[in-house]
Amino acid sequence: MEFQYVAFSVALIILLGLLFSKLFNKIKLPGLLGMLILGIIIGPYGLNLIDNAILSISSDLRAIALIIILLRAGFGIHMESLRKVGISAVKMSFIPDLLEGFTVMFVAHYFLGLPLIEAGMLGFIIAAVSPAVIVPQMLSFIKRRMGTKKGIPLIILTGASVDDVVAITLFSIFLGLYGGQQINYLMVALSIPLQFVLGILFGLVIAVVLIYVFKHFNIRNTEKTLIILASAILLKNMGDALSSIIPIAALVGVMVIGFVILEKMPELGMQLSDKFDKIWIFAEILLFVLVGAQVNIYLAASFALIGLTIIIIGLIARSAGVYVSLMGSNLNLKEKIFCILAYIPKATVQAAIGAIPLSMGVASGQIILAIAVIAIMFTAPLGAFAVSAYGERVLEVEK
Repeated sequence: MEFQYVAFSVALIILLGLLFSKLFNKIKLPGLLGMLILGIIIGPYGLNLIDNAILSISSDLRAIALIIILLRAGFGIHMESLRKVGISAVKMSFIPDLLEGFTVMFVAHYFLGLPLIEAGMLGFIIAAVSPAVIVPQMLSFIKRRMGTKKGIPLIILTGASVDDVVAITLFSIFLGLYGGQQINYLMVALSIPLQFVLGILFGLVIAVVLIYVFKHFNIRNTEKTLIILASAILLKNMGDALSSIIPIAALVGVMVIGFVILEKMPELGMQLSDKFDKIWIFAEILLFVLVGAQVNIYLAASFALIGLTIIIIGLIARSAGVYVSLMGSNLNLKEKIFCILAYIPKATVQAAIGAIPLSMGVASGQIILAIAVIAIMFTAPLGAFAVSAYGERVLEVEK
């Protein structure tokens, strides 16, 4: 029986999403994995209980969820701590990502016969580490002052958040190449730093305006939270609209908004961080249930073995990148291994952009989405468990 009602679909997603999340948490697996499986069950390739109107706007809903998690990351970064880990965090933000992305690209080209441009899309969808898994865990370690003396959770929190933006930027470049755009490779290489600078500047301007408004007008914290979220969405939309004229790494700007507000208004920043934690509960359900709903589970099953092989080879390259990034730091071997484990989970970006090639008519879109989902199902529980268990053992409590 096919249900056509949007309200029914939303209610079903929320209620069952919460239930599946709780059930998976009970068995020590990430709740997001339960939501993903739920989406597969009730989506078009399963029981077909989600209205098409919801599925038609799922890409927009996934983008909003990504914005929320990056705002949360921004509200978790303190300037004083960032100064201590600056160089390591910068290296962690792009070296592991580039090594994994290009490794997956060439391996997928060789194993699956994908054209290099389509393999490049897959590479940088897979390459991004998951803020949905990592951000809450690192914020928990920071609050308990575990590993904070050497800034380990902050290195991972900052590096992973920027890592996602690097991956999305490179994915967008490959998507543009597929669309037949005439691209000057030298100009692309030179424009990437400019994109980040412009993203930071736009985020800074918006943050300054918001701080002025918050200081001069009596606005409740709930309303401030909604204003920040709306501003971040507008920044992302502006970045998309101007992408063909002035490329802007708008998602970096989204992080900057939270970072600057926390720096200039620390008490308010902490309160708003708690508000975004609550909003994320709803956004997370929509993100993972809806991406699960788009998965052709039969196709995913047929690519399971080759997909896992590609993902594992990519993780080996990423691990080497993390180790190289931390060379010369004051971290010991156990702490470096912890950082390697923290860079395993895939979830948020794969959920947010994994279906874009399919929706844009890319020939291998179904395969790309299938392998993205395999990456989530394999790495999210593995990484979440490893980070929690190993972190409790090796991270020293700062006194």
